[in-house]
Amino acid sequence: MGTNEGDCRVVVVGAGAGGTLVATHLVTALSSRFRVELVDPAPTTGRGQAYSTTDDRHLLNVPASGMSAFPRDPEHFLRWLRNHHDPTFQPHDFAPRAVFGRYVESLLTAATEFPGNARLVRRRAEVVDVAGSGDGFVVELSDGDRIEARAVVLATSSRPGTGWAPPELADDPRLVADPWTQPIPEVGDVLMLGSGLTMVDLAISADRPDRTVHVVSRTDAVPHPHVLPTTPPVPPPPGITRTQGLDALRSTIAAHVDTTVEATGDWRAAIDGLRPVTAQLWRGLSDADKRRFIADDARSWDVHRHRMAPATARRFDAIANAGRLERHRGTIAAVRAGAQALHVTLDDGTELRVAAVVNCTGPVGSIAADPLLTRLAQTGLVRPGPAGLGIDTADDGRILGTLPDHLPFLAVGSLRRGNLWESTAMPEIREQAYDVARVVSRSMHGESRGRPVDPYGLTLSTSAGAAERYNAALGRLLRLQDGVEDGLAAAVAEDEGFVQAHAALALLGHEWGTNNHWQASLRAAHRAAAGRHLDDRESSFLDAVTTRLRTDEATGAAALLRHVRLFPRDALAVSVAVPTVAFGGLTSGTQTAELVESLGRSYGDDWWYAGQLAFVRQDQERWAEAEELSSYALSVEPASGHAVHARAHVFYETGDHVAGLAWLDEWIRSRGPEANHRSHFSWHAALHELMQDDVEAVRRRYARELAPSVVSGSRVVVDSGALLWRGRVTGAWTDDLPVGEVRAQAPVEWLTSPPTPFAAMHGAVLLAADGDAAGLVRLAAESARHEDRVFRDVVSPLCSGLVDVVEERWDEASATLTSVVARMAPLGGSKAQREVVEDTLVHALAMAGRGAEAAAVLDERLSRRSSALDARRRAAVLAPVPADL
Repeated sequence: MGTNEGDCRVVVVGAGAGGTLVATHLVTALSSRFRVELVDPAPTTGRGQAYSTTDDRHLLNVPASGMSAFPRDPEHFLRWLRNHHDPTFQPHDFAPRAVFGRYVESLLTAATEFPGNARLVRRRAEVVDVAGSGDGFVVELSDGDRIEARAVVLATSSRPGTGWAPPELADDPRLVADPWTQPIPEVGDVLMLGSGLTMVDLAISADRPDRTVHVVSRTDAVPHPHVLPTTPPVPPPPGITRTQGLDALRSTIAAHVDTTVEATGDWRAAIDGLRPVTAQLWRGLSDADKRRFIADDARSWDVHRHRMAPATARRFDAIANAGRLERHRGTIAAVRAGAQALHVTLDDGTELRVAAVVNCTGPVGSIAADPLLTRLAQTGLVRPGPAGLGIDTADDGRILGTLPDHLPFLAVGSLRRGNLWESTAMPEIREQAYDVARVVSRSMHGESRGRPVDPYGLTLSTSAGAAERYNAALGRLLRLQDGVEDGLAAAVAEDEGFVQAHAALALLGHEWGTNNHWQASLRAAHRAAAGRHLDDRESSFLDAVTTRLRTDEATGAAALLRHVRLFPRDALAVSVAVPTVAFGGLTSGTQTAELVESLGRSYGDDWWYAGQLAFVRQDQERWAEAEELSSYALSVEPASGHAVHARAHVFYETGDHVAGLAWLDEWIRSRGPEANHRSHFSWHAALHELMQDDVEAVRRRYARELAPSVVSGSRVVVDSGALLWRGRVTGAWTDDLPVGEVRAQAPVEWLTSPPTPFAAMHGAVLLAADGDAAGLVRLAAESARHEDRVFRDVVSPLCSGLVDVVEERWDEASATLTSVVARMAPLGGSKAQREVVEDTLVHALAMAGRGAEAAAVLDERLSRRSSALDARRRAAVLAPVPADL
């Protein structure tokens, strides 16, 4: 065969689920001039050991909702089930494993039906050797064929080992060494060595009325069942990935499980919450600790982590309860082969007479157990993975050995267990298959080196220099520091075709309203996209940004939130979606909490995510958790603005004004000069001063840090204007309020047609502070006509109530604002920010002579936190009116 043909070939070794998914992605990604050779001696495709069973009682150990083959289409398998298996199938149901095998095979079949896709060749043979050859490979098959290829992907599964078997048993045909390819006798008792999920399925299949199934294992630990309905995963403890040593890690995880059980009643939520950090925890262990974990902890981890479907557990328990299954703790000490049976002696002296010994010990993870890997290790193409498991691989799946980096030689599945530990379940396999296929596809199109990535591993289709500038800007955004847009501009100056940076500039310019050039940035992003092969995530981001910027608020918000669901590690998009100091956000209240909590499975104990979650926890009044999360984030990244913001709220809401002010002042002094939206942290400090009734300190801080001479844009409304109005209605600062200069610097649209309900609330407050009743009437009318219900139901009556305040109709103002205060949450922002409306209500009630009602509002607040100001106000509204007045 000619070399030019080899340049267009990819060989995938192994046609189980992982290899078949890689082949599916490659057939779809490559054009018809390419050929994908899928090599495996098995008669089936897409099944491997895991899904080769024909017994429909063998169920998946993950619900259908978690088994999609496509990372970006989580409901794909569920839709397929309803179309091809059972139209009533529910997300929480567990499908037969045989059905999942058919599903995986059908994906490859469907991909090959499109004439423009790459051609598939399915070879039923063993690969006996792979060798580098120039800019490609030569793959030798057991049938004598040699395939020249440009790329090779190893997707072989580990084989079951029988090194444990005594010689008398190893040579006896009654040893069922591979129970998925060898039959179990129909008559007579059987012994199953190993007590994992393989044993459970085989025990169900082998059960007979007149048979006893003996299960022998060292630990007698059987997989736990799933419980429905499931408890959502509980995020791991902050800082768990920085735990030093196995002993400390054991203690940390035990405490996490105990805390989770106390909070939810279900340990499963704690184990499931560790999934996003499992690989990091494994990598953080020394090689000696890895081996200790394998020897001492792995079995316990497996039975808790890899659980039985509820129906499987019921079947297994029924066999045991009927007396047809006996469990023995120990191992096989000796075997005597008789003519009619095997006589097995266990290490505790127990003697069993069985028709067969079934190997349920699972696959052997070492290179020595696989002839192909042994051969490749001899030539240096592969080397053992950490702790001797599988083969050594890089984060993108490239196999580490003697081959140069530019040759695409990659692995998926159990071969990567030494680097990842968890690398056999579908959620991991589908991500690996997609990523590996992407690396190979780019290589086939001429990319010899991997593309740079952002801090969360997302591809950046640009040069290394431009990526470095982009990542620096993204880091500043995540820390809430100045210079983000300048950094992005430097990135596109380095690479004019950098689509992601152009799109990010457009989105931030639109959301922040700091420039009028976002339209030009969006046009530049689309021009660049026409000439560059983008990653799926980059394409999705550009589409979401375009929809956000060119359509109405609801449609644009939905598009960006959908992108976040598909690509949750896109931290820039998440930053815009979640309400923060910097962004109004696309959600509020419980929606925000649900969104942020759902991201835990993607971020683990990342410091930036910890800051975001801390803010949610303080909003839920879970102060201790918010403090722990924010303190952890700041211990990793002292400049983390989100963590500072969350901690500031904890200090305020718990009434710790003295300590909160001292801590904030120090942070503002040391880190504030770099902080974006730094005025909001000054607002928080001024709030502590106000609660302590230190009016002179508030005035000094305002002049120094919150006056329009140092604050601009929307912050002059949200921070400066709101503080002045709060000073007036609380009676703390009533003379010489510099409202005029604040309004002069305020964005006009925030007072006439605000972009969000949150902006409208602050615009209305500033209009009230300026005594502009006419402006409030116009804003009320504009809001009443708005398509957004929050504008109609909350903002419009708020404006009307503030008109009554300005015109001193105190009873009317009290009635309207009482109604508004009861339904303010959808306005967005924090409780501390929305509290300005409650302060206005107290003022209106007091001016209406309804002191008891005003005191009741203050009493509720004082029951939650101390405040010298609120205590003074309470005394004032209840004070008797002098007789001469």
